[in-house]
Amino acid sequence: MNRKRLRQTIGLCLRRGTAARGKYLKKQHIFAEIGENVQFQPRLIPLYPELIKLHNNILIAAGVRLVTHDASFSVLNRLGRGRFPEKVGCIEIMDNVFIGYNTTVLPNVRIGENVIIGACSTVTKDLPPGGVYVGSPAKKIGTFDDFVSRLSKKPDGRYDYPYVSRNQSITQSEIDSAWRFFTQTRENR
Repeated sequence: MNRKRLRQTIGLCLRRGTAARGKYLKKQHIFAEIGENVQFQPRLIPLYPELIKLHNNILIAAGVRLVTHDASFSVLNRLGRGRFPEKVGCIEIMDNVFIGYNTTVLPNVRIGENVIIGACSTVTKDLPPGGVYVGSPAKKIGTFDDFVSRLSKKPDGRYDYPYVSRNQSITQSEIDSAWRFFTQTRENR
């Protein structure tokens, strides 16, 4: 890791919370472009961050890797079959995107607006707007609008799932509610 990237990574690690890390990335002009309301949980600056554009209202969860290069050239160059340059590619993430825990986004990928990507997915190609994607490679399993609808309040003002009223804080009654939900959903199978 070169000194500039090391300094940027240390600066990122010193920021507490996803929103503060997003503001740090924007203020330091680390990516090619970064919009408003970008939340960035990872603690590592990707290699060649100048090849990454993040638009507005994005949350990138912990463990996500934005890969802008292909390091296979290193192995190929040891074969004695000529010199192979390091291949690079851009990544662009449009508005209203959530990228789940431990997901990998490979080079030359655009993620369209209104997209949810599930944990541990691998994004190998462009993801069209308005979808929910999971897996390795990531495949569409639903629409963004259906996802929003499933998580919205019901007509009686309640939700169909356990939740916390304050982010990163859980009360005993919320714990009890989550375990009740967990048990009841298994009894009804």
